[in-house]
Amino acid sequence: DVSHELRTPLAAIRGYAETLLDGALEDQDNNRKFLEIILSHAIRLNNIASDLLVLSELDSDAPPLAPPERIRVIDVIDSAVHTVEGGAALRGIRLKREQCQDCSVMGYRFRLEQALVNLLDNAVKFNRPDGEVNIECIPASDARVQISVSDTGIGIPSEDMKRIFERFYRADKARSRPAGGTGLGLPIVKEVVERMGGTVSAESQLGGGSKFTIVLKEA
Repeated sequence: DVSHELRTPLAAIRGYAETLLDGALEDQDNNRKFLEIILSHAIRLNNIASDLLVLSELDSDAPPLAPPERIRVIDVIDSAVHTVEGGAALRGIRLKREQCQDCSVMGYRFRLEQALVNLLDNAVKFNRPDGEVNIECIPASDARVQISVSDTGIGIPSEDMKRIFERFYRADKARSRPAGGTGLGLPIVKEVVERMGGTVSAESQLGGGSKFTIVLKEA
């Protein structure tokens, strides 16, 4: 799977670099476009490498450097939103926090923020122009906290829902590659949440947006 995912961007980078060296560098109408394509595939390679590093760390079963701590969820949401708000603004996507109550959970702040950034990043990338992403954090039953990220995006076909947490699986490959999707974001979310003793679920309707919900123990 890794070899397959690396082959496509590497082939594109090599192909366009060779085209530029073969004379297209002087083609004022296309040289900048070719360089932008090379850059986009280089960014994709970097994203794949970063996600693989995270999964490698999670798979290593190495003991954590510090014990779990009490995390104020609203602070993590604020940090995650700050990370993606630049990309959201470029796409005209509004980030909303209408129901974010002051809740706390036990776990690792860095990992929880990583999971939320992945969910928010997907909600932005696969949204509609001028769409919305809504983040909620509310107390749930049985001393748990529910964090959800919903969007007004393209949605996920029902036949793909059971596989979206598989590594390298992308529901719409034609759209996810240009958007920079690696097929590793949701598996990372699942791994992180389960290691904190929680669950993550998804509901979606093709053309009607998606909603991902994390449930963790209240601290």
